[in-house]
Amino acid sequence: MKKVKVSLRPIVSKINLPTVLKTTILPGDSIERLFIATQVGEIFYIGNGAISTFLDIRPQIIKLGGSNGGYDERGLLGLAFHPEFYYNGLFYLHYSVAGTQGPGALSESFNPNPCDPGTLNKRWINRETQYDHIDTVEEWILQSNGQPQKRRTLLNLRRPFMNHNGVNSLNFSPETGKLVLTTGDGGSGYDPFNLSQDGMEIAGKILEIDVVKNTFIDNPPVVTRLNELSAPIQETLTVIAKGVRNISGISYQRYYNQYIKYVGNVGQDLAESIFSFVQYKPIPVTQLVQASLRNTEPDQEGFINFGWRGWEGASPTSIIRGCTQNPKLDEKTIAYYDEAIKTSTKRLQPLTSYFHKDPRPDKFGGTALTGVRAYMGNGIPDLTGSVVFTDLARKEESRPPVRGALAYTRVRTDGKLSDFSVIDTDYDFGSQSAYYVSLGTNLDQTRLYLGVYGSMKVTDFNQGTVFEIVP
Repeated sequence: MKKVKVSLRPIVSKINLPTVLKTTILPGDSIERLFIATQVGEIFYIGNGAISTFLDIRPQIIKLGGSNGGYDERGLLGLAFHPEFYYNGLFYLHYSVAGTQGPGALSESFNPNPCDPGTLNKRWINRETQYDHIDTVEEWILQSNGQPQKRRTLLNLRRPFMNHNGVNSLNFSPETGKLVLTTGDGGSGYDPFNLSQDGMEIAGKILEIDVVKNTFIDNPPVVTRLNELSAPIQETLTVIAKGVRNISGISYQRYYNQYIKYVGNVGQDLAESIFSFVQYKPIPVTQLVQASLRNTEPDQEGFINFGWRGWEGASPTSIIRGCTQNPKLDEKTIAYYDEAIKTSTKRLQPLTSYFHKDPRPDKFGGTALTGVRAYMGNGIPDLTGSVVFTDLARKEESRPPVRGALAYTRVRTDGKLSDFSVIDTDYDFGSQSAYYVSLGTNLDQTRLYLGVYGSMKVTDFNQGTVFEIVP
């Protein structure tokens, strides 16, 4: 693929972890403005060359970084503006709720052992007491006086672990007009309870929420499974996909009279993978619950399955250990052989994957996929029509100063696995680390925005910069 070089133009600096980058037009305004949601709970927007606060919910966010040395995957994780935001002022938030800290679902770290069936068949029990925190999805409105106000709660979700809660987790589908929620598998590693493949679990799924249907339930119960939801809430939900490990939202690219959907699934030890699909058949939650009651399988023709936990991208999920006899080599063991077999024909093949170790000179070793966006602009002609993605930190540069990675790929007409190419940048970060934590576009996908942070500790403040990616 063609080598592309871009520049990074700083827009705003000295902000906290910029987890979501979106643009919209404020009611009564005439231009698109960039909104930046930070993990700690602030939402800013850029206007007239200045940064203004749109909303600050820091007191409502769970205490971050306390027991994990400053690293955390909770916080304000999703922001989406209603397609008619200019007229109705509606927007949506997904965040981890203050005061909901629990002990976690397991008392010790989890590693699957193919020789010990007990580790492959764990169950999440005592869920009302053995959990890490509670996430909420809320509907807000920008009032005529310019002040945002919460209108209602759509979902309250109990999460087993601190990590894998999704990020940039709320987006509106231009096809259905519904709010799309992307949930991670619940965390730990290797999905210990196999929540991502269980059709009743909310974790590890992509859900569509019909926000037009008002459930009139002011404070829904805290749940982990679809069949725990009340009937009015079930009727607002459909499931697009399962087999999710952790993803940075969903991106839509218009292609004639249809849309290509892109999803990036964060890997375990081997690879980061980007998936694409056009046709899909979501399953109504009411149908899933009825099938569960009858102990039957719903029709899953056209339903999307990314394959986790049996598959990591295009490969069966493996446990990678150092070889004691040869430290230069790795021992790789298939973690979930039977599950890999069962899902081998049902899963979606990735569009492309990149690896945590890659000896090829024109590639890089990745850490975690943090953004996938279609680019339809003409400003960077070599990227027009491509899929741009970001990785948190290049593995080969894991010692300070760390650098993230920017790359792109394209959909192949023959459906085969696509190659990818690194995008070079000319920005000099100096001795400061630069973790690439988020990627965003404007409404018509003609501009790209990159969120960079100088640390991976949420307790290290004001080390963020948001750039526009320019020729």
